[in-house]
Order: sequence, then C-alpha cells, then structure tokens
Amino acid sequence: MSKRGTGATDLIWRNGTLVPWDDVTLHVMSHVVHYGSSIFEGIRTYKGPKGGNVFRLREHMRRFHDSAKIYRMPLAHSVDQLCDAVVETVKANKLQACYIRPLAVRSGQDMGVLPLNAPVETFIICWHWGGAYLGADALEQGVDATVSSWRRAAPGTFPVLAKAGGNYLNSQLSKMEARQNGYVEGIMLDVNGHISEGSGENLFLIRDKILYTAPLAASILQGITRDAVMAIASDLGYEVREVLMPREFLLVADEIFFTGTAAEITPVRSVDKSQVGDGKRGPITRAIQERFLAIATGNATDSRGWLTPV
Repeated sequence: MSKRGTGATDLIWRNGTLVPWDDVTLHVMSHVVHYGSSIFEGIRTYKGPKGGNVFRLREHMRRFHDSAKIYRMPLAHSVDQLCDAVVETVKANKLQACYIRPLAVRSGQDMGVLPLNAPVETFIICWHWGGAYLGADALEQGVDATVSSWRRAAPGTFPVLAKAGGNYLNSQLSKMEARQNGYVEGIMLDVNGHISEGSGENLFLIRDKILYTAPLAASILQGITRDAVMAIASDLGYEVREVLMPREFLLVADEIFFTGTAAEITPVRSVDKSQVGDGKRGPITRAIQERFLAIATGNATDSRGWLTPV
C-alpha cells in the first residue's frame, strides 16, 4: 500500500538535497516528536498566464528565519538560499500551482526538554492544492464562525510572533471545538478578551467602510496575507486601523473576513448564528478578494514585486 497522502509529489528538499517523497523520514525519538520543536511556513504558487508564480516568497522565508531566531534554532541556509530552494523544488516537481511548506525541526535521538544539542533539519515540501481551505464555496458564500472558548496565549508565555508547530496545539483545540459544534472556524480572543484571530487565519472587520484588524499585541501572527490585504485596501481607497476590538464588535460589523495563505480572503457570513451584514460576501470584501487573486495569479500588475516566477 502506498504511503503517499493526497496531493503528494515526487521530491522533497532536505538539507540541500532533493530526496524521493517516500524516503523522507524522521526517527520516533526526534526532539520534535516529543516536544513540538518545529517552525514552518505556508506559501502558495499560483498558475498565471505565463506560468507559475510564488506569492511573497522572500517575505515568507524572512519570517521563517525570524521564527528560527526566536526559538534559537540555527538554520544552515540563508533567506536567499531558501528562496532558491523553493523555486528548485517546485520546478523539480513540475508544478505551476501548489502549496509549499518550508519546515525546520529538531531531530536527533536524545531525550530531554533542553534542545540545544539536537540537530536542526530543514525541509521544503510542495504538494498539489485542491479546493478552498474552508470549503468549496467559502470564497464566494462565506463561512459560519463561532467565538472559541479557547484563548490565545498571553504575552510572555508562547512567542506567537513565531510560526511554530507547538503553538498550533492551541489552534487545534479551537478548530476541533468549532467543527464539533457545527461551525467552520473558531474566532479566538486574547487573554484580555479582545478579538485576536482564527485558528490559522488573521481577521478583518469592516464598519462604515473602515477596515479594522487586531494589532500584534493581541497575540496574533504577523500574517503576510494580512499585510497584503492592508496594502490592497489602501490602494482601493479604504482606511485600515490596527486596534484592540471588543468581542461584541463581531456582532455589529458590516463585513468580516479571514485572511491567510490557505484561506486567502474568506468572508464570514455569521458569528454564533448572528448574521454578518447581508449574510454573504460584502462589496468591500469582494473588491479586496478580486484584486488579491488577480495579483497573485499574475492577471494584474505586480507593482510591489510580490511574485517570484517558477
């Protein structure tokens, strides 16, 4: 029986070498297995009129290096080298549209919480991407969300600025709770009860044509799609404010949407069974979504140099 999962490709980049998919394994004693010591990124390649383009590759790899620094994981490859490795891996797998997962883990076979002597290995994985992350009709019809009973980590506990594997145990709890209660996604609050983000997405609320999003102080990941949306919204003439927001703002917003590499721009049509706006994708969400996808797919001018051809 094949060990390959859905969307599997042929080759994975491991520490500078392309290795067959099925040969990339880790020992069960690896530090990451017992203590969650990994960092990662999620990146997309979009098929455009002239071939594939990686969206905001350098920004992702810089954040990857930032995460490694925060968790004291020495990486053997620079940002530029990792960018080149992504292009090499996508090309080697003959892909024009795919999801890319750079990953660094502490491996080895020595047990103990202290990780400083555990080897750090780096991987780049890409696979075929099918469908929308939050559902087949999510980008157009929107999704139903709920406020999670699980809160984001308080400042000084986990470094949420890092995109680390262990941090996502918190996200898993929120996601499972939402799904088991009949919702697509959970919206998490920070330790003080302010709106933070989804289990794996940033969040925007719109009121009177002004976009609001939580600041970094609300325990959010510094999202790269979030940053792109802020730039696009400004280009379209909309004001964007980074402010702490009370939970009840979710109930009076005209439009709400999630942002992320996987989620792209996904509207929220209800929160805890309270309809958002007209209960469908709003006009500002749609305008930002269309501009974002046009740039990402190479069908609009890439004035900021966000695309890397493959």
